[in-house]
Amino acid sequence: MLNTLNSPQREAVKYLDGPLLVLAGAGSGKTRVITQKIAYLINEAGYAAKEIAAITFTNKAALEMQERVSKLMEGKSTKGLTVATFHSLGLQILRQECAYLGYKPQFSILDSSDSFKILSDVLATTDKQLLRKTQWQISNWKNGFINPDQAKATAEEDLTHAAAKVYQIYQQTLKAYQAVDFDDLIKLPVELFSNHPEALDKWQRKLQYLLIDEYQDT
Repeated sequence: MLNTLNSPQREAVKYLDGPLLVLAGAGSGKTRVITQKIAYLINEAGYAAKEIAAITFTNKAALEMQERVSKLMEGKSTKGLTVATFHSLGLQILRQECAYLGYKPQFSILDSSDSFKILSDVLATTDKQLLRKTQWQISNWKNGFINPDQAKATAEEDLTHAAAKVYQIYQQTLKAYQAVDFDDLIKLPVELFSNHPEALDKWQRKLQYLLIDEYQDT
């Protein structure tokens, strides 16, 4: 199975003794190493497919990776294997653990236009420039894992402090609607695992091996 790999690639596939970072240029076979490693973990190292998650950045890339793994497995079952984007894995986690955060499993996911409309209602304005700026600021806070209270506490300018207040009302509105936005699919699982160690322990036991493609983009 590993005959198509060069020596460093085979070494990366066979390495099982802790975290491993593979640094290589574009087109050098990093994704191939990940797909080969998944097959190696299942066929040679004794891991169940359900204990492995491979994460990439686009749905297209995730589908291609799933197809590559299926070919390598030559018809053997990969049932339970997680091949997903960061956001789809976050959604999977939230669907199962949402009760910790006060959500029901059927919560909705808002797209950018839905988020824009809620902000328009919160700010009672149709000023697109103001709304886009506020939407960007809230997204920036979420991507930095900053909650509304932290945003208010660290705001140094009046406009930023005002945006932080809008952020707080926006989040309260989402919660009332039993909805999350796209950024929440990353932010909320991080909050979940930070504040609920029992949920973190469950997922650490569930996913024994985590393989991330294009890690430099995280």
